[in-house]
Amino acid sequence: MQILAQLVDLHARRIYPAGISVENGRVKSIREIAGVPADAGYVLPGFVDAHVHIESSMLPPAEFARMAVAHGTVATVSDPHEIANVLGVSGVQFMLDDARRAPVKFCFGAPSCVPATGFETAGAVLDALAVEQLLQNPAIGYLSEMMNFPGVLHADPEVLAKIASARRLGKPVDGHAPGLRGDDARRYFAAGITTDHECFTFEEGLEKARLGVKILIREGSAARNFEALWPLLLEFPAQVMFCSDDKHPDDLLSGHIDRLVARAVAKGCPLFDTLRAACLNPVEHYRLPVGLLREGDPADFVRVADLTEFRVLETWINGFCVAADGQSRLPHQSCDTHNQFAALPKTPAEFHLASAHGTGIVRVIVARDGEIVTGAEEGRARLQDGLLLPYPAHDLLKIAVVNRYAPSVPPAIGFVRGFGMQRGALASSVAHDSHNIVAVGADDAALCAAVNAVIEARGGVSATDGAGDTRVLPLPIAGLMSPADGYELAHTYSRLDAWTKETLGCTLRAPFMALSFLALPVIPSLKMTDRGLFDVERFDFTEVELG
Repeated sequence: MQILAQLVDLHARRIYPAGISVENGRVKSIREIAGVPADAGYVLPGFVDAHVHIESSMLPPAEFARMAVAHGTVATVSDPHEIANVLGVSGVQFMLDDARRAPVKFCFGAPSCVPATGFETAGAVLDALAVEQLLQNPAIGYLSEMMNFPGVLHADPEVLAKIASARRLGKPVDGHAPGLRGDDARRYFAAGITTDHECFTFEEGLEKARLGVKILIREGSAARNFEALWPLLLEFPAQVMFCSDDKHPDDLLSGHIDRLVARAVAKGCPLFDTLRAACLNPVEHYRLPVGLLREGDPADFVRVADLTEFRVLETWINGFCVAADGQSRLPHQSCDTHNQFAALPKTPAEFHLASAHGTGIVRVIVARDGEIVTGAEEGRARLQDGLLLPYPAHDLLKIAVVNRYAPSVPPAIGFVRGFGMQRGALASSVAHDSHNIVAVGADDAALCAAVNAVIEARGGVSATDGAGDTRVLPLPIAGLMSPADGYELAHTYSRLDAWTKETLGCTLRAPFMALSFLALPVIPSLKMTDRGLFDVERFDFTEVELG
C-alpha cells in the first residue's frame, strides 16, 4: 500500500511531497516524489497524550481508544492510579487487559502513591514490594507520578525504595509537585524524578525547566494550564510535552492533543517544535513502541487536512486505518465490571454540622474554574438551632465526603464556594484520589439525595434539584468508568452537565470534574477527605468553624 501526501519530517525538519509505502504494519519506504495531489493533505507522526488517567474519561481503555483515534491519538502515557486506589493491583491488571483489545499504544505506569496520603481512606495499598513487582512487568513502562513530595524531601524509606526500583529497572519516574519551588524543587527532582505536569504558572514551569525537568503542558477538563505555560515551547522545545491528565467524555468527543497543537501553532510556536512536543518527545522519553515516520518504523501516523487547524483526515496504527473523516473505525466492545462499594444509604441528619464555637465563621474551600488548586478563605455560615447551614445566596455551600469502603461511617462535612448553585446538590464517586463519595449542596436533604443516588448505583455521578428530580449516570467499573458506548455516554454526560447549570445554577465550566478534585489532599490549599477538612499547606487536619 502506498500513501501520497506532503510528509512532515520531524527529524529533518522539512516538508516535502512523498510516497509512503506500508507493508506488514511498518513503513517499508519513503520516497520524495512529484505530482502529489493538492488535496492529499499532510502526513505526520501520530499524537501522544503524555500523561492521562484513562479512568477520568469514565471509559475503559478500549473505549477511550475508540474515541481518541478520531483525533489522531495513537498512544498515551497512562497512570492507572485511580483504579489502583479502589482495587489495587487487580485494578491495574484490568486496565492492562482491556487495553490489549484496542490498537492504541497504551503505556501504563506503576502507581507510586496508593493511597496518596494517610489522611484519607482508600480501597487498597501498594507498598514498595508491590510497586517493584509491577515495574518488573514488561507492560509497565514507568513509575507514575510521585505526588508524595514531602516523602521525597524527608527521605521516606518507602518512597525512596519505589523510586530506586524504577531507576534500577531503567524506567522513568514521573513527578507531581504543584507549586514546589527553590531548594525543595531542586532536591525533589535530584531524587531521579524527570517530569512535572502540575505547573500552573509560567514562572514555576520556567524554574523547573531550567533544572532539566520535562514540563508537560496540561489542558484537561478541570486543570487548564496551556495559556500559562505555552511560551515554554519557545525556549525549551526538547523538554515540553502535551497532556490532558483528566478528560471527561464530552471533552474527548470534541478533541484531544490535536487541539493543543492547533492552539500552539496559532500562538506563533514553531511548527516543528510544536509537533515535537505532541509526537516526538513523549515517544523518546518513555521509549514508546510508536513509529515516527521513518523507514522500518511501525506505521503509526495521521493525515491532516492542513497545518493550522490540523483537522484529522485519517489515523493509522500498525498499518491499519483506525479512523477516517472524524469517525472512529473501532467497534464498541462490552467489558466486565469490577467494583468495591460498601457504603449504605444515608439520612439527612447525617449531614448536619453542629456549631462548635457559636461563631458561624467557617473555613471555606474555594473552587476555581479551570484549576485543581483550591483557595482557602473565611466565610459566614447561617446559624440555626445550633447547626451550621449553607448560604447559597452568598455562594456558600456544604461539602461532604462519604467513605465508600465501609458501610456506616459518618460523612465529613465542611463548606465550599465557587459553584454558584442556588439549589440542589451534586455527588460523585470519582473523587481523587481515594474515590470516596464527594458532594456539594445547598441543603442537607439535597446532599443526602445526591449521595444516596450514587450509593444506589454503586458508583456514578448524580445531581438533584432538591425537589424530587434526581438524575444519575452509573459508573459500575470501580465507581469510575462505564461499559457503555463512549459516544452515547458523552452525550448523556453532556445533558447531565447542562442540567446542573440550567436548573441548579452552577457556574463552573466542568462542575463534576471540579467536584472530583475537592477531595485531593496533595493539591493546595484546602481540601476535604472522608476524615475531615485538610489544610494542605500545613499537611494536617483543621477545624471547620473558627473559635
